[in-house]
Amino acid sequence: MNKTFLILSFLMGVIVLSSNYLVQFPINYYGLDEILTYGAFTYPIAFLITDLANRTYGKLIAQKIVYLGFFIGVVSTVLFSTNFQDLISIRIAFGSGIAFFVAQLLDVQIFDRLRKKRWFIAPLTSSLVGSVVDTFLFFSISFYGTVVPWITLSLGDLSVKFFVALIMLIPFRVFLNTFKPVT
Repeated sequence: MNKTFLILSFLMGVIVLSSNYLVQFPINYYGLDEILTYGAFTYPIAFLITDLANRTYGKLIAQKIVYLGFFIGVVSTVLFSTNFQDLISIRIAFGSGIAFFVAQLLDVQIFDRLRKKRWFIAPLTSSLVGSVVDTFLFFSISFYGTVVPWITLSLGDLSVKFFVALIMLIPFRVFLNTFKPVT
């Protein structure tokens, strides 16, 4: 379990760092620049990691992965992706940390309560609720009071996260056979 724990924690940190970097770049095609960033496509993978850990090792280990992933992701963001001359970049790092921590821990709680339902109920419900909380915390902390169209960006971001949450059910189902619950 230690190797898997470290791998999942590292992957969580990589997803957070990637998403924090990619959220700075709007999608400049088809008029999407005011409603969508590239970070919307990577961040939902964090919920997949949390849910697989929760299903396999239980709530406490999933929380530990969130803590370690939070540490890795936030430290990496501060070191590699934060421009300390730019207030928005600092707010992105701060907003990301708070939103990630709250949403992922909420995901763990919801998943744990629904774990005995049909296989897709817990990961889908916890990911959707976590995505709503994460999106609105992140965008409001990072961009409120700036010229960035954060409300439309958050709605576009959330739409993609919902779509990706549905798609993440496929690898979740596939990995259910690989990640057997530990009793």
